[in-house]
Amino acid sequence: MTEKKLLSIILCSLVFFSCTSTKLNVQEKNEDTSDYSLEDIRKSEIERTRNIVLTRPCEALWNSVLLQDEELIEYTSKYVRDYCASEIEQKDYLEAFFAWQSLVNAGFEKLASSVITKSELDKLFYNNIPGTGVKKNTTPKENISSCIAGTVTIWVDLGVKIKSGVGFANRVIGSGFFIDERGYIITNHHVISEVVDPKYEGYGKVYIKLAGNEDDKIPAKVIGWDKIHDLALLKTEIKPPYVFPLGSSSDLKPGDRVYAIGSPLGLESTLTSGVVSSTNRRLFTTGTVLQIDAAVNSGNSGGPCIDVNGNVQAVVFSGILQYQGLNFAIPVEYIKQEIAILYYGGNRRLPWFGGYGHTYKIGNKEAGLEVEYFSPNSAMAKAGIKRGDVITAVDGKSVKNISDIQTILRDYIPETIVKCEYLDSNKSKKSCILYLTERPKAPGYHFYKNDTIQNSFVPLFGISMIPSSTTNSRTFLVTNVLKRSTADETGISENDPITVGKIQFNDDKTMMMAEISVKRRKKGYLDMTLGLTTTLDSPYYF
Repeated sequence: MTEKKLLSIILCSLVFFSCTSTKLNVQEKNEDTSDYSLEDIRKSEIERTRNIVLTRPCEALWNSVLLQDEELIEYTSKYVRDYCASEIEQKDYLEAFFAWQSLVNAGFEKLASSVITKSELDKLFYNNIPGTGVKKNTTPKENISSCIAGTVTIWVDLGVKIKSGVGFANRVIGSGFFIDERGYIITNHHVISEVVDPKYEGYGKVYIKLAGNEDDKIPAKVIGWDKIHDLALLKTEIKPPYVFPLGSSSDLKPGDRVYAIGSPLGLESTLTSGVVSSTNRRLFTTGTVLQIDAAVNSGNSGGPCIDVNGNVQAVVFSGILQYQGLNFAIPVEYIKQEIAILYYGGNRRLPWFGGYGHTYKIGNKEAGLEVEYFSPNSAMAKAGIKRGDVITAVDGKSVKNISDIQTILRDYIPETIVKCEYLDSNKSKKSCILYLTERPKAPGYHFYKNDTIQNSFVPLFGISMIPSSTTNSRTFLVTNVLKRSTADETGISENDPITVGKIQFNDDKTMMMAEISVKRRKKGYLDMTLGLTTTLDSPYYF
């Protein structure tokens, strides 16, 4: 039995209780890809590809291109073409849009165009998208308070909550704002999260109250939501008294005046002002947010943050109550990128490549994203990308840093094929096609679960290491420590011998703690036992 098969059997037999787990160390090279020259493996992969074409047609097409099997390529490409045509006929333009794009990126532009042209599909896809028909204001508003009419108080009625035998009204209060004359509203996901949570089995209804009308509760429907970026799109059947135009937060800089409108503590139609404190705060693992000092309190969530012209620049989503003036807002670019996906409804799933990396620099110039790790079952592994390769573009969009690739990924949905340009270890230009899968809730746990300790510790703690014992599979020698990583901050350095002990996770697999015995070279090889703790999501996972 091979080590790889043995590892698979052992992992499948493990039961992960609330928190403790151990892992067999098997020395595999994460960058190895399937060798399709082996006929039995090739036949098995061809059969698997045929089996998934009905449920995951774009992945089947991608696999067939990697396999370079002409018969399979013809079959899968025509199936994606027919799937695209079927989705257009059923008016599911979201699926059709990305299936068409996948065909083109896989090299079948003529086949895609035989169904529909790009301009025709764009017209169908973007038709009726909320917020696209409202022109941006370019002149300062004489009375900024007139914008209040476009905001709403959102009431989420969750029925009655019983505590100590006494029933209390259970409700969530937040804010929102109109972006379309047909009654579409933007708010935060966390305001309406219970209503769309598949695990929630209680009563839940969403209502809005218009500014200046505290008596009437108007029913609202949740159309689409994005938990990761904390956004949601609602719909009411009324004509809004005022509609906000969407601005551009890229125009903002620290010190610019902004206004926040919402219902803090249920106090409706509250307007506060302040300035932009920073435009580049890492509160999300998939992008940056704005820091503002305009007063924000509980109930402000989902309200607009506008400029002096009345254009929405951001969506208020967080404030730290213990610290005045330390508040945060989601840049309006996130709405503009995702509004079409939210409009087509349901849970917005975020795509990823299954990798980990940092911005690559030539001198002080940002020049791409260096791949420092990828999951062995990821698209990069199958496509032949290696550790140390530098991604420079995706679908023709330049990648200069980690933020660029996160911004690009917000334009896509999982199960889409994209083009990737990169530099190999010799800095030669290369290209490939990659298949986007869904970003897991805890990417770090995905790395740990699907790889060895030796490999997974690179993205989890920033440690590269090699085995140092033939008798103890959990003993290693550190070969590299990434700067600013958990290991670096703990003082672990190159050539330190380490032994990995108990590994624990919290209940929802968002945090991990590894017990490490280390002989720190810089401390005279003094024996120390450390508890390395890390979150299982990171801005450097993509």
